[in-house]
Amino acid sequence: MESFALVLIYLVIGALLRRLPQFPQDTGLVLNQYVLFVALPALVLQKIPLLEFSSQLWLPAITPWVLLIIVAGLVILAGKVWHWEKTTVGALLVVLPLGNTSFLGFPMVEAFFGEKALPFAMIYDQAGSFVALATYSTLLAAWYNPNATTPSALQMLMRVITFPSFVALAVALALKSWPYPQFFSQLLDSLAATLVPVIMIAVGFQFRLQLDNEDTKPLIFALGVKLLLMPVLALTFLSFFQPEPLLLQVVVFEAAMPPMVSAGAIAIGAGLALRLVPALVGLGLLLSFISLPLWYLLLQLYV
Repeated sequence: MESFALVLIYLVIGALLRRLPQFPQDTGLVLNQYVLFVALPALVLQKIPLLEFSSQLWLPAITPWVLLIIVAGLVILAGKVWHWEKTTVGALLVVLPLGNTSFLGFPMVEAFFGEKALPFAMIYDQAGSFVALATYSTLLAAWYNPNATTPSALQMLMRVITFPSFVALAVALALKSWPYPQFFSQLLDSLAATLVPVIMIAVGFQFRLQLDNEDTKPLIFALGVKLLLMPVLALTFLSFFQPEPLLLQVVVFEAAMPPMVSAGAIAIGAGLALRLVPALVGLGLLLSFISLPLWYLLLQLYV
């Protein structure tokens, strides 16, 4: 609970900094880029060598894709039943299947389950959420945006293999059998330690909440699917394979994360539901500070 309290304090600090004229409006973006290019790769290099390979490691990688297929189908069905606009359906298809599994997921997993759980969260994020963001969300955003050019398969592949944390993942796996020099380990430790405070301050700085009456129904639907249904689906899927308790808890916990900020940015950049998306991302983040502790307690009882 102390770690959870620290996360909340970092969020408040970010929200307060936004009110100071010394911090420009793009401060949150700059902090995000630092995390993407420095802190997150350092954390991957630090933690992945600690991962113990087992026959069940494919579960954190495949679960996000199973959830994506189910949720995308539900969005299309809901759009037809309630006659939502094309931009609303497109926005939910881009944003809803993907959770904030790294920026919020890593700090929350560490706060509730400890450092030993982070490698499972990294596999879920890098093999699932991140690859889906670089391929699925990018492609769908271009498809629903009449002014955008659909990226080629080569362009999407290059986005994946050149992303800093993905490169760090490949390097960490390749060097898993060789211990790092002491100085390099100290460097990674110091850089990785900056991830949680920096990214949570950035999230607090960027937090927005905009509501529109006509978006109420899709907003309620999306929040219910993301914060409640998706972890239930993940738990149901995993129960067929009887994974080790920590793996199951981390994967379900990651599935319960609120909508991904980066996916929301892609949807907004494509001109999709410009009021719905910020409200979904902002309110989802706010509600997750209630839903995630509840999911943690439920998972403790389940295992």
